[in-house]
Amino acid sequence: MSKPDPARYRTTNWPAYNAALRKRGSLLIWLDKEMAWHAAHEGRPGRPPVLSNAAIQFCLSIKVLFKLPLRQTAGMVASLLRLAGLDWPVPDYSTLCRRQKTLKVQIPYRRAGGPLNLLVDSTGIKFLGDGEWQARKHGVQGRRQWRKVHLAMDTATSDIRAVEFTPSREGDSPVLPDLLDQVPNDEDIGTVTADGAYDTRRCHSAIIARGGTAIIPIRKNGR
Repeated sequence: MSKPDPARYRTTNWPAYNAALRKRGSLLIWLDKEMAWHAAHEGRPGRPPVLSNAAIQFCLSIKVLFKLPLRQTAGMVASLLRLAGLDWPVPDYSTLCRRQKTLKVQIPYRRAGGPLNLLVDSTGIKFLGDGEWQARKHGVQGRRQWRKVHLAMDTATSDIRAVEFTPSREGDSPVLPDLLDQVPNDEDIGTVTADGAYDTRRCHSAIIARGGTAIIPIRKNGR
């Protein structure tokens, strides 16, 4: 029996199609003029920081987004502030390099009505080693290394509410309490959904301590 010919589609709305392709190259960066760019005085002895964590995080976000070195990042941030008409100081590359080691990243999120329902899981990221094609073609040249990314996502808004990075040898269940600690204490947690790897006493205790309900399947050897 012969297979039917595949369906063919013809573009008839060329003006709208071309406009959509042009919009893919458009760039829009919105800066909140009410953002706390300058660091608040902490009252501790020594020279206080000039720029806030939000300012450093903004600069590092531009660095990652456009894959820029630190010096070019400072130059691009200066041009963006100038285009926005903001007379804010720009950190130099040495400040960005020093502050990024201790920066506590603030993840923006949208609050949904009612308790927070979390979906928890982890994934792996290979950061060192040969590519799959090169390994098959020429053999593995060095040992591959991985890092695990643990995520907690809001099921209502699909926003990432907590994230942790661990070595590949780290299990999933020990990280769950740390993920829950990143959620503000004044926000109620309704349910925490995860796979059987999180079916441990420590995970259940951490979820109960936050007033949530665990939706975790029981492991085969669970009691």
